[in-house]
Amino acid sequence: MSDCTLAELLIACCARSFDDVGEVAATGIGPIPRLAAGLAKLTTNPALMMTDGEAALVEEPVPLGPRGDYEIRPSGHLPFGRYFDAAVWTGRRHAMVTPTQVDRFGQFNISFLGGTHDRPKVQMLGARGFPGNSIYHSNSLFLPAHSSRVFVEGEVDMVCSVGYNPERRIAGANFGNVSLKRIVTNLCVLDCGGVDNAMRVVALHPGVSFDKVQDNTGFPLEQAEQVTETPLATEEERAIIARLDPHDLRSKIIKDNPSARRAA
Repeated sequence: MSDCTLAELLIACCARSFDDVGEVAATGIGPIPRLAAGLAKLTTNPALMMTDGEAALVEEPVPLGPRGDYEIRPSGHLPFGRYFDAAVWTGRRHAMVTPTQVDRFGQFNISFLGGTHDRPKVQMLGARGFPGNSIYHSNSLFLPAHSSRVFVEGEVDMVCSVGYNPERRIAGANFGNVSLKRIVTNLCVLDCGGVDNAMRVVALHPGVSFDKVQDNTGFPLEQAEQVTETPLATEEERAIIARLDPHDLRSKIIKDNPSARRAA
């Protein structure tokens, strides 16, 4: 096969977010998180529960894009309303999402940018299910363009998820299920294992320095004791990715989709 691309590295990296989650419903929002969930199901975590993105439970991840003569073989019925009872409120879900803004304590925003709640400069989706999702089950993030406009100084413009900000913790409230496991970007991998659960860098993609990551982040980053290099996708993983994405939609997500082996 040709050289591993950055998109393939990111899919394999995101898939590791689902390695140790057990029998939970995997929700990958967007092509790369969805391919990552499918890759994890077929390699490291066969217990993952998958949906076709509509109303069926499936044992085999459904390929992206036009499917030709491919037929979905459902193993159960899971309409949207039932999904909340079966997976969301019970904590049996792991979602990987792509917010517009993230801050130092893992709070994220998909609602609006700038201005105020009643007079925003840019109106987006609204908070939608993020408040409940962040308090009831684990989440991970995928950010395709790591910059200080995404990883913002101070607090996000609208706090849509619970996160770990100690100043927003309410005495007596139950934050026991808040779990932001893994943040994957086009530059690095982060978690919330820093002081007071602040974000820290745990892995750098090949050819990327910590200084480059910090220069593109709006708040001071910590580093794990051992910062590793993100491994390339294996030949087996790349073959599975190609099967799940026969139209190469993954290459459109990352600008120019360079080789995963970037020059330092």
